[in-house]
Amino acid sequence: MVSNENYDAKEAEPRLQKFWESEKVYKFDAKSKKPVFSIDTPPPTVSGKMHMGHAFSYSQMDFIARYKRMRGFNLFYPFGTDDNGLPTERLVEKERKVKAANMERQEFVKICLDALEKEFRPKYIKNWKDIGMSCDFSLFYTTINEHCRRISQKSFLDLYEDGREYQKEAPSIWCPECTTAIAQAELEDKELKSYFNDIKFKLKDGKDIVIGTTRPEMLAACVAIFVHPKDKKNKSLIGKTAIVPIFNHEVKIIADERVDIEKGTGIVMCCTFGDLTDTEWYKAYKLPLKIVISKDGKIINSGRYNDMSIQEARKTIIEDLKERGLLVSQKEITHMVNVHERCGTEIEILETKQWFIRYLDLKKLFLNEGSKLNWYPEHMKVRYDNWIKGLQWDWCISRQRYFGIPFPVWYCKNCNEVILADEKDLPVDPMYDKPRIKKCPKCSSNEFIPEKDVLDTWTTSSLTPQIAVQLVKDEKVRKKIFPMSLRAQAQDIITFWLFNTLVKSQLHFKKNPWKDVMISGWGLDPKGRKMSKSKGNIIEPQEVMKKYSADCLRFWTAGSKLGDNLAFQEKELIACQKITIKLWNASKFAFMHLDDFKIQKPKKVLTLDKCQLFQLNKLIKTCTEAFESYEYSKVKLEVEKFFWHTFCDNYLEVVKDRLYNPDKRGKDARISAQYTLYTSLLTLVKLISPILPYITEELYQKHFLKYEKVKSIHISEWPGIGHVDSKLCKKYEEFIQLISEIRMHKNKNKKSLKEKIDVVLPVKYKKYEKDLIEDFKAVTNTENLSFGDGLEIKFKDG
Repeated sequence: MVSNENYDAKEAEPRLQKFWESEKVYKFDAKSKKPVFSIDTPPPTVSGKMHMGHAFSYSQMDFIARYKRMRGFNLFYPFGTDDNGLPTERLVEKERKVKAANMERQEFVKICLDALEKEFRPKYIKNWKDIGMSCDFSLFYTTINEHCRRISQKSFLDLYEDGREYQKEAPSIWCPECTTAIAQAELEDKELKSYFNDIKFKLKDGKDIVIGTTRPEMLAACVAIFVHPKDKKNKSLIGKTAIVPIFNHEVKIIADERVDIEKGTGIVMCCTFGDLTDTEWYKAYKLPLKIVISKDGKIINSGRYNDMSIQEARKTIIEDLKERGLLVSQKEITHMVNVHERCGTEIEILETKQWFIRYLDLKKLFLNEGSKLNWYPEHMKVRYDNWIKGLQWDWCISRQRYFGIPFPVWYCKNCNEVILADEKDLPVDPMYDKPRIKKCPKCSSNEFIPEKDVLDTWTTSSLTPQIAVQLVKDEKVRKKIFPMSLRAQAQDIITFWLFNTLVKSQLHFKKNPWKDVMISGWGLDPKGRKMSKSKGNIIEPQEVMKKYSADCLRFWTAGSKLGDNLAFQEKELIACQKITIKLWNASKFAFMHLDDFKIQKPKKVLTLDKCQLFQLNKLIKTCTEAFESYEYSKVKLEVEKFFWHTFCDNYLEVVKDRLYNPDKRGKDARISAQYTLYTSLLTLVKLISPILPYITEELYQKHFLKYEKVKSIHISEWPGIGHVDSKLCKKYEEFIQLISEIRMHKNKNKKSLKEKIDVVLPVKYKKYEKDLIEDFKAVTNTENLSFGDGLEIKFKDG
C-alpha cells in the first residue's frame, strides 16, 4: 500500500545520513575484487564553517564519486581537514582570545589542538556531511595529526637526502602582517592606487639625473643605479657615481640589458630589495646589502624615518623631497602589486634564512608531466602551464609561525651542522625532543639547537595522495589506489595544491599522482560577483539548506558546465523543489498501480512501451557519456527534460487508461505498462541520484528496495545502455506530435483535454500497430477514428 505522506527534506536528510553511516554504504572495501576508483579529496581548511565555494566544488566532485560507485567501482574516497598553519592560528586567536606571540609555543599548540578537536572540526565536518558528501569518513585524516606529521617529516628527510632541499640566507618573499616567509604560489595580484615619483639625483660631477619610482621609502636601500647599454640617451652615465638624495651615500651607475628603456626616464635604482629584478642585480654584481624594512613592516636603518610604517615613511620622504626641490614631478597611477593571499598585505623581499626545495631546474619536466594528465575542462591546463613558465623562485617551505609541523632538524651549537631526526622517531618536535645521536658527527659537540620554524602547510597538503593511501595497511591494495584516478579541485588552487602535489609525487616517485584532473569554477552571487565579506554578498550554504534542502543546493551547483562560474539563482532551488514534489507524486501514482507487479519482462511489450524504453536507452547513453566526461550539468539538463516532458507530460498520460482500466485493454496491456513504468521510474531515479542523493534514496527505500534487494540506491547498478530502434523512435515522435496538436487544438478552442472528439488521421497512420492506435484514442479521448487526406478534429458539440 502506498503512503499518502509527502516528502519532508528536513526530516529525511539527517535520517538518511545516519542510515548511510550505520549501513557503511560508502565504505571502501579493501578486500573487494572490483576495480578501484580513487579520489584525492581536497582537505578543506578549517576556518569556521563551509562557504558557498566549498559547496559548489565539492558537490560537483561528489556527483562523479557517486556515479563511479554505481558503475561498479570500489570507491576510495577519503576525507581530511587541513588544519595546520596560519588560518588555524588566526581562528584560535580570535575565538579563544589568545595571542600566539605572547605564550610558549607548546602551550599555544595545545590550545589549537583542543579547539580543533572539541569545537571547530566536528562542526566543520558536519557541514560536509550535510551537503551529501559520499566520502568514506572512516578514511579520515587531519594535516596536523601524528599520521600526517610523520609523512610530512619523512618527505622532508627524503628530499634532503636527495639533495633537493637546502637552507640559505637569501632574499625571500615576506609578509609583514603574518611575519613569515611565504612561497611564490601564495601571492595574488591586487590593483592599487599609488604615485609614480620622478626624483632628482645628483651626480658626483655636479650634473642631475631623474629616476622614477613608486617606492621612495626604499631610497636608503639604494645600492646601485642601472641603465640599458644600448640607451643612446643615458649610456654616457655608465661608470659614473650618483649621490642618493636625502641619505647622501654614493652608488655606481651600471649597464644591464634588463632595464626597460621605455619606462620612466630609462634610469632605474636598485634597492635591496624592491622587486625580483633587484635580487638578480644584487647577486649578479655582488652589491652591498642595505635592509630598510623590518620583518614586521617598520622602517629601519633610515635615520629619522626609523620605526615609521612603510606608508608613513613614503609620505614623509615625499614631503622632504618636495622641500628640498628634489621631487621633479608626481603622477597618480593604478598598478598591480603582489599581496599575500592569506591576508591581502603587500609583500616585501627580505634577506632571511629559509629552507627551500630546489625545483626551478625541473620546469620542463613539470610541463611534460602536466601534459600527460587528462584535464577536465582542457583549457584549465593553460593556467598550470603559465604558472610553471613564470616560476622565478625555488619553493620556500619554512614559516616563522607557531602551529604547524616542525622541521625534523637540529643544529650543532658549535659548528652549525644540520642534524636530522631518525626516521624511526618520527614525528618529532625538536623544540622538546632530542636527537638520537649524542655527538655532532662533524665536531663531536654534544650541544644542539632546535629548528624553530615550521613547514609551510602546502608541503603537507601536497602529500594528500600519500597521506590518504597510507591509511590503508595492505601494500597490494595501496598499489591499486595510487596513482589515484582523480584530483578534483577549484581553479584558484591550481598553482598551490595541484602543482605542488605533482611536484612532490615526481620528486618522490617519478610518477604523476593521478590520471584525471577535474577543475571547478566559482559560485558567484546573484549579480555574478565573487562572494566576500567586504562586499556583504555572502550567501551561507547552511541557510540555503535550511530554507530549501541539500538536494536543492546540489541541484543549483549542477547548473554550470565544469570549470564555468555560476551565479547563485534562487529560481534554481525553487525548480528543484518542484522536481522533488513531482518525482515524489509520480512515484506515488506509479506504485498505486504496481501492487500486483512482478519484476520481470512481460512476454509482450506494447509498441508505445517499446518506444518509451528506446527513448530511455537514448537518455542512459547520453547521461553515461556525459558523466564519463565529467559533464554532470548535461545529466541534470537531460534528465530534467526527459522527466518533465517525455515521462510526465506524455508517457504517464498515455498509459493511465491501461492502468485504470485493465478489463478494457486486457491484462497483457496493463503488465506491459507496469513493466515500462517501473523501469522508467527506477532508471530516472538512478540517473539523477548522484546529483539528488537524498530524495532518490528515500524513493528507493520506500518503493524499489523490495524489488531490487540492494540496500541503497547509491550502491545499486548504473542502468545499462540497451538497444535503440531508430525507426520506432521516429514513430514515437510522430505519435507524440499528433497528441500535442490535438491538445493545442482543444486549448485553442477552450475545451477540456478530457473533451471527447472524433478524429480523422492522415492515411499514412493506418499502418500504426493496433495497440498504438488504442493508446492514441485513449489519451486523446477519441470516440471515432478514421483515415483521410489530412488531420481533422471534430468536437461532439460541433
